[in-house]
Amino acid sequence: MGTTVNIVCFTSKRLSNGEHPLMLRVCKDRTVKYKSLGISLNSIYWDFDKKMPKINCPHRELIEKIITDKKHAYLEQILMFKALNRDFTASTLVEKVENPVRIKTVEESFKSQIESLKDEGRIGNMNVVKDLYVSMKKFTKNLQIYYWEIDAVWLINYEVFLRKKGLADNTIGIRFRTLRAMYNLAIKEKNVYEDAYPFKNFKMAKFQKET
Repeated sequence: MGTTVNIVCFTSKRLSNGEHPLMLRVCKDRTVKYKSLGISLNSIYWDFDKKMPKINCPHRELIEKIITDKKHAYLEQILMFKALNRDFTASTLVEKVENPVRIKTVEESFKSQIESLKDEGRIGNMNVVKDLYVSMKKFTKNLQIYYWEIDAVWLINYEVFLRKKGLADNTIGIRFRTLRAMYNLAIKEKNVYEDAYPFKNFKMAKFQKET
């Protein structure tokens, strides 16, 4: 079943000023989720058929812009879910839109972390991250990608690449532990959703026992 995103004038709730709140209504799989737009108006100014403010509504253009921008954000997120082949519910859709990740490429993330470690004087750690960065650049040629593109298949192909280079298990293990740490940092910084985490299905014990 498809997903619908509409704006409704919530007449079942009347505010102290006599107005009704405008609510975004998401419907998916017969489940409905509401989210307030933070706007209210008198129901006489609402076109219930077109689900838009009437032409004589005060501040109509501003309200229409807020509605258009909000619906666009939800439709964009739906397209992203579909592109990533990820299932979602009405609730998770609202959660993702209302609490968005800060999109940053892997390239930007690594450069930022390398600079931070340098500023902190943690040169050893900086070199480890830098070595991984250089290695990944050689592998994929382009790190202008997003963390959710680094999935289990990507990790397997990267391992094959490293083994063809003749690297020892210990060195490969360092590469992957560093990448895992960078991925965890990206999740912590809300640069990628936790459900994209690829290391659940990629076992690293084969490289060496971690201390």
